Amino acid sequence: MTQTPAPGDRVRVERADRTYEGVLLPSSTERQLVIKLEGGYNVGIDREQASLEVLETDVYDVETAQAEDSASEVEFDDSLPTISLISTGGTIASTVDYRTGAVTAQFDAEDVLRAVPDLAGRANYRGRVVANILSENMEPVIWQDLARAVAEEIEAGADGVVVMHGTDTMQYSASALAFMLETPVPIVFTGSQRSADRPSSDNVMNAVSAVEAAKSDCAEVLVCMHATESDTTCALHRGTRVRKNHTSRRDAFETVGAQPLGAVDYDDESVTFHGEYRERGAADLAVTEALEEDVELLKFTPGMDPAFFDVVEGSAGLIIEGTGLGHVHTDLIPKIESLIDDGTTVVMTSQCLEGRVCDRVYDTGRDLLEAGVIEGEDMLPGTAKVKLMWALANADDTEEAIRTSLAGEIQERSVPWTAGR
Repeated sequence: MTQTPAPGDRVRVERADRTYEGVLLPSSTERQLVIKLEGGYNVGIDREQASLEVLETDVYDVETAQAEDSASEVEFDDSLPTISLISTGGTIASTVDYRTGAVTAQFDAEDVLRAVPDLAGRANYRGRVVANILSENMEPVIWQDLARAVAEEIEAGADGVVVMHGTDTMQYSASALAFMLETPVPIVFTGSQRSADRPSSDNVMNAVSAVEAAKSDCAEVLVCMHATESDTTCALHRGTRVRKNHTSRRDAFETVGAQPLGAVDYDDESVTFHGEYRERGAADLAVTEALEEDVELLKFTPGMDPAFFDVVEGSAGLIIEGTGLGHVHTDLIPKIESLIDDGTTVVMTSQCLEGRVCDRVYDTGRDLLEAGVIEGEDMLPGTAKVKLMWALANADDTEEAIRTSLAGEIQERSVPWTAGR
């Protein structure tokens, strides 16, 4: 008689030419078998295409584990600060979709608390969901929703805010909030490069470190992610100076043109800062959420078809990612001048990771300035796009706003971003 498998049994599953052994987990669909392998990974297998053998029964008490997990709550403690956890989705708030085998955003902020029990005892928490998307689906309208949500949480008494966000577009969202909000408390973005079902996941350390940063004295928009591949320190990057520089490493994020603003030591839970920052309570809460969405970012490459500039004709703003000090092919300058004459604000940035735009050195640069191009100093191209969207909607003088550092996006001096690593 064939034994009917139950969640918690150790099983062997054969499908095609592959064999899997592990613990059978509950599945959200009758069509899928969900197996937790020895290495910690989960795999979803179509029941109709697999044969299953029970090796050992009741090796894991799934029902008790689920009950303990669902009962994991953080009680209010008057002696602790209040931190708002705002979820937008992303890998830090993801699980495995066993229909496709891919990672999908499913958790809300309350699920994050249950998934990261190490957060307990560090603060009182309020959970809020602004969006439940993977970060490649982020849009400016969600930045506006997020800015309003953060402001409401601060108005309600939050001592700090942690935004759970996918890593792919986190730098854009952090920049957006840095321009849209004057904040009296820390606003800390965090995420994870690897989902919670993977043994190498960075979600716990990043979430815990982000909460510690949100309790700190730095009232700015920060990005908190692994500083190295080791589970020792999280770097605190200023939201307007950070860039994701690796597709999958846990220490993918870097501050460009400077050292990270601060760090969180995971072992002793200390937070230190290495540069000047706006202190807690130094600013009153203010929100300027308007954005001009008709702004594009265009990267110049040798041999580029001039027709690309026809596509952006009529746009309110254009960021050009030029070469070196801020150059494009000289034949493109008349097209750029025509865009500017028709009302498009054009800002020049550089493809280089370090240094600043200076269009006064070579003839091409001088011709671009004469055409009306605004130098983007040492702003990151993505940050420049977000800033131009904000400036066109809110600033009295767009060019002055672009050339003025409003949220630490422009530095007086650019230094190698890899120094001291």
